[in-house]
Amino acid sequence: MIKFRGIGDVILSTVVLKNIKSQYPEAVIDFLTEKPSAQLLKEIPLINEVLVYNFSNRFEIASKILEIRRRKYDLVIDLYSNPKSAQITFGSGAKFRAGFPYRGRRYAYNLYGPAERGKHHAGELHLLFLEKIGIEVKHRDQYLVVSKEATEKAARFFDSHSVNLKYCALVPGGGWESKRCDPVKFAEIGTKIYEKYRLTSLILWGKGDFDEAEEIKNMMGDIAVLSPETSFMEMGGMATGCVFAVANDSGPMHFISALSVPTLALHGPTDPALQGPYGKKHQTVRLDELDCICCNLLKCNRKHECFLNLPVERVMSKIDLLLTQNGINI
Repeated sequence: MIKFRGIGDVILSTVVLKNIKSQYPEAVIDFLTEKPSAQLLKEIPLINEVLVYNFSNRFEIASKILEIRRRKYDLVIDLYSNPKSAQITFGSGAKFRAGFPYRGRRYAYNLYGPAERGKHHAGELHLLFLEKIGIEVKHRDQYLVVSKEATEKAARFFDSHSVNLKYCALVPGGGWESKRCDPVKFAEIGTKIYEKYRLTSLILWGKGDFDEAEEIKNMMGDIAVLSPETSFMEMGGMATGCVFAVANDSGPMHFISALSVPTLALHGPTDPALQGPYGKKHQTVRLDELDCICCNLLKCNRKHECFLNLPVERVMSKIDLLLTQNGINI
């Protein structure tokens, strides 16, 4: 399998794994991805080996084609289907080569996924891909595993704090500037959660997120706890100790929701129907009436109205729904 780029996109592609093994129990699945996603995939028992593509090496495409040809795969599934992954698939030597029939890339494949873009949630798109190439869909869940080390670190953290506390996770990180809900709104949401449910907010943060996380903590005071700096994997381990999570549209959101932690995703520039948390355990919220909502811009050219003007009552209504649909009583 091939899937490059965003961690969230790679996470959503894991919906195919159980289905492939269900139809082909003897299949040995290798996964070609980029370094940020590799550690997550290495924990998945259904994956035999994770191969890493280095986009900074201009000779990488030739070396990867040679490496893949040596492995003599029967089937290559290209779930990314950009020009580079198409070249790798075409040069793989595999008898069966599956990809999306996008312009300029059809030549690389002899099995084709759906042609439509922007019509399906990414998770559903991958399942439609399987059906198009003749693999029956029996499983619709993503498949990720938290490492033993991350689980143990989370356990030590919770053991060091009051055993009587219950937590919700606040996850202020994210990739695009435009997708990051402002700290003041996160603090407002966390405060309302405490007032209604008496849940302490556990603010999860990783590289590049500390300033926002600390700002939220300072505004919330004693009703919030700042986690230690976490790796992506460790953030997932921490989140599994929480009742639910509130997160931006981000890689951490997709990871946490894939671990079956009930998750409310805050959306501004992106469409929750296409990029929201995948599965029936989760909810999304956004300021639908805003004229620039779902702008898909990397950087906001206005004043973050999509988050700053989002009524906290609307967020709380979605949290109520999240808890009800998951049978959670607090």
